[in-house]
Amino acid sequence: MKCPRCLNTDRRYFYKGSKGWYCRRCISFGRILIQEERTPAQTPKLHEGAEEYILAYPLTPAQKRIGHEAAIALEKQDVLIEAVCGAGKTEMTIEAIARTLAQKKTVCFAIARRQVVLEIRDRLAGLFPGARVTAVCQGFTSVTEGDIIVATTHQLYRYEKRFDLLILDEPDAFPFRGNPVLHGIAETACRGHRLFLTATPDAVLKKRTADGSLLCLYLNRRPHGHDLPEPVLFASVLPVLMIRLLHWLKTHPGPRMVFAPTIREARLLSLFLSLFFPCSCCTSKTENRDEVIENFRKRKNGVIVATTVLERGVTIPGADICVFHADHGVFDEASLIQMAGRAGRSFSSPDGSVLFLLMKRSRTAEECRSRIKEANRCAA
Repeated sequence: MKCPRCLNTDRRYFYKGSKGWYCRRCISFGRILIQEERTPAQTPKLHEGAEEYILAYPLTPAQKRIGHEAAIALEKQDVLIEAVCGAGKTEMTIEAIARTLAQKKTVCFAIARRQVVLEIRDRLAGLFPGARVTAVCQGFTSVTEGDIIVATTHQLYRYEKRFDLLILDEPDAFPFRGNPVLHGIAETACRGHRLFLTATPDAVLKKRTADGSLLCLYLNRRPHGHDLPEPVLFASVLPVLMIRLLHWLKTHPGPRMVFAPTIREARLLSLFLSLFFPCSCCTSKTENRDEVIENFRKRKNGVIVATTVLERGVTIPGADICVFHADHGVFDEASLIQMAGRAGRSFSSPDGSVLFLLMKRSRTAEECRSRIKEANRCAA
């Protein structure tokens, strides 16, 4: 017995109700009967010229090469683009999207976190002006069809065997990472091939690359050609760390992002820093998160204290980055790389500052720094 939605085969999750068997592992997405015959929804007719795109700036030769190789390979297999933070992974999907739309096939750009969906929707709408680009996420579910769907991975349950190209952005991010239900739903939503985009592939993607079932394309250089900012590690007791943080904030007058490991620490740190700087706080409990982020963008010289909710997908031009208590167990190597990757992304400020403040020596933080150094060395 297999669940047609999440692909579960563990009999412990199956239950026989009055109308038949159903899977309890994915019951939060609604009950579907295992034996029920399902007719796939008809693909809506695409707009004429949906595949035509406009670039406001030229792609680098490396971006063009990888984008072209990915588009060709996706005709036959799944592809992973493993590119450093800020390398322009979205732009490298353009040729694959255009090729798919030109064949009157369907495209979905899926993202683990809601706050990135609207940003990607706007970017793709600008790139493909003739296409109807639809965001599907919490608060945006009244319209679920379009030429290009941009959705959270949770919303993929709406699209059984629908997409000929499914782009999974940051598949190693919470809550998609290690979630068998979401992995199964993503697999059943795709009837073609998948394109994975990340700077920090997880063990599953690495295994598929090793066994040849996934083509991996690498890019270790950002479009502006500068090295990735390498973190400075500073370990001491808490009072000294606070002094070091204040000094760093005072000597970096632009937008500054300070990451904290927990909601409690983020709130306390925000209250303290508000005594010295315009400061806001953003966590998973922040109700007006989009407004907080937008206000921070507009201020251009303030401080935002955040948990890992902002470690991926959010780009603040010219931002400098500090990870407070970087040795905390909630931070793994991937999350530290992603947070450090918020710095130095823009052409106007390609050499941002990254500071890791630690209570004690951290092998994870040191491995993060080593991996960034290695990426810079390989790109040279």
